[in-house]
Amino acid sequence: MSEQKNLTNEVAESNWVVGVAIVLVLGSLVGYYGLVNESLALRLGVLLGGIALAVGLLAITSSGKKFIAYAKDSINETKKVVWPTRKESTQMTLIVFAFVAVMAIFLWSADKIIEWIIFSVLLGWK
Repeated sequence: MSEQKNLTNEVAESNWVVGVAIVLVLGSLVGYYGLVNESLALRLGVLLGGIALAVGLLAITSSGKKFIAYAKDSINETKKVVWPTRKESTQMTLIVFAFVAVMAIFLWSADKIIEWIIFSVLLGWK
């Protein structure tokens, strides 16, 4: 029962924080367009400041902390990937280009043969 209560409180807190974050983003958009006669630097500062505050507010929630941990784990996993060398990448790209060219020639040939069979042999149009 305690876990259910904690989950309910967490969802309520999360909903409240998301609402405030949405209001911050909308407020920064209104500020950006409301300050149309001001300098671009001030307008961008208002817009990016509001977005930064909203992201910061979302990051302190439990869901935000879980997302940040997931993002860090994802970055660590990409560091473990063995990326191909430049030579390997170039070779694979050339192989793909060659395959595409061969397939294009094959499909063009098949199309012309089928066209010849249908129009010249069967229908006698040419």
